[in-house]
Amino acid sequence: QVQLVESGGGLVQPGGSLKLSCVVSGINFSVYSMAWHRQAPGKERELVGSITSSGRPNYADFVKGRFTISRDNGKNTLYLQMNNLEPDDTAVYYCKGGGSHYGQGTQVTVSS
Repeated sequence: QVQLVESGGGLVQPGGSLKLSCVVSGINFSVYSMAWHRQAPGKERELVGSITSSGRPNYADFVKGRFTISRDNGKNTLYLQMNNLEPDDTAVYYCKGGGSHYGQGTQVTVSS
């Protein structure tokens, strides 16, 4: 079956950085576009950004050049590098791919 497993979340101070990873199995990872979504408490899930199978990324406006999405097709892994984090970035971050499959999410908390 399709599995997406995120990791790398945690507690970080404002202005700090985190790198999330999502290991994917059960699909031919290299042919799929992938995406990162997030859901803050009391809010709807929103798209952070996506990346095509060939590695071209697109980002939501709120990213403002702070985040970078990348992928390693040889490792079936999707990444989200987040820099200059803000308290409003606090959310559960999910990877999505292989159609409509989501991982279980990883918590990111930005707080001093």
